[in-house]
Amino acid sequence: MQRAGNLALPIGREGSKGPPRRRTGIYWVMAPRVGIFIVPAAGDHELTVAQAEAADRAGLDAVAIQDHPYQRRFLDTWTLLSYLAARTERVTLLPDVVNLPLRVPTVLAKSVASLDLLSGGRVELGIGAGAYWEGVEAMGGPRRTPGESVDALAEAIEIIRRFLRADGGIRFDGEHYQVAGAKPGPAPAHDVGIWVGAYGPRMLRLTGRLGDGWLPSVGGSYMDPADVPARQRAIDEAAKRAGRDPGAIVRAANVGVGGDGDWLDPETLARTATELGFELLLVSVPPDDPLEFIRRLGEDAAPRARELAG
Repeated sequence: MQRAGNLALPIGREGSKGPPRRRTGIYWVMAPRVGIFIVPAAGDHELTVAQAEAADRAGLDAVAIQDHPYQRRFLDTWTLLSYLAARTERVTLLPDVVNLPLRVPTVLAKSVASLDLLSGGRVELGIGAGAYWEGVEAMGGPRRTPGESVDALAEAIEIIRRFLRADGGIRFDGEHYQVAGAKPGPAPAHDVGIWVGAYGPRMLRLTGRLGDGWLPSVGGSYMDPADVPARQRAIDEAAKRAGRDPGAIVRAANVGVGGDGDWLDPETLARTATELGFELLLVSVPPDDPLEFIRRLGEDAAPRARELAG
């Protein structure tokens, strides 16, 4: 399968096509790709859709949608992504991150492959172990301990990856998931990446061992930027122990969540990418004049940040 779309070419990997990369600190980085991280608000669903369309027009690289099925004020993320794929032409789309406990891995994999095929290779899969367990349980999903949730994610990644390869029947007998001869298909249009939302030690090791990318939220009430280098190293070390190339793991981050920072400042974008080692920055869209924010981000801030970082 050929990789297609803006982010489907390997981001920040040695030997990849695309913008040149340079070494900064312990990281090899490309001029940063920039996208948006939006809330799937149902109350003004037309504005939610308009934000993705604006990102597509403005030349941004990705539209990422958070996934909280138990939130009554939110649209269903996968339905929204499917609709956006038909309303956009070039931007990459991803759930950020998909709520695994409420989405069966085989069905999720089929959804990912189908949308990637229909969109011409514009889908990546952000995935997490789960959170907000009261909401998950209220929707009929399992309540898992932290250890159980990591184990379940590891099982799910194996199932999803095998399903996306679409090569024969799948049988899997895990503690959390069982598959009894499922026949995968269709095949996706490109090798869809599985990007893991990880923070703790076990999740970071899992990312290095199994993930195609790392997708945390940085700043505000989430990860302190000062903690990023140590967590990058933890992923690298886990990848090496698993016999993998750490440079093959995409590094992406949600930034500006909660309104912190001036993300229309090109220097802030470039510095975050180069100093922390992120190849893709997904900027949270503020509620005030979101379409103008997206236009300025795509037409002004992102191109200038690429110049500064490159």
